[in-house]
Amino acid sequence: MPVENDAPAAQPSTLSRVDLSLAGAQQVLDAAIAAAGEIGVAVCVAVCDGGGNPLASARMDGAPVLSVQIAADKAWSVTSFGGLPTNSWWPLIEGQPALVHGITHTPRLVIFGGGEPVRVRGSLAGAVGVSGGSAEQDTAIAAAAAAAVG
Repeated sequence: MPVENDAPAAQPSTLSRVDLSLAGAQQVLDAAIAAAGEIGVAVCVAVCDGGGNPLASARMDGAPVLSVQIAADKAWSVTSFGGLPTNSWWPLIEGQPALVHGITHTPRLVIFGGGEPVRVRGSLAGAVGVSGGSAEQDTAIAAAAAAAVG
């Protein structure tokens, strides 16, 4: 008589992920700069891989210096939460005072528009952060940039 084996299936000891390459990051960066130029706004752009590690960045002439770090933090925020765009945060937490007053103090977390995931073959391969325009402008530029690869 066979014995039932209730042991859980073995889990892999490593995971694979798809990451943007430097060439892919440059495509995203170029698309962001082009999109910003089309609407006449000077921005900072940061592109990271799927682990939130920096790959490429640029500060357009006239873009605020403070926006360099904000753009990087937007990209990092997206990858740190599995691809959640930064403009999706506020609708998720606005009715929860503990989160509004707690999670917003997390270093580097950005909860307003301008951070978008870069997906390749359905996987989170990186993110792009844009800062320097309004939240709506930053979001539109980042969305156009994120669509440059895939």
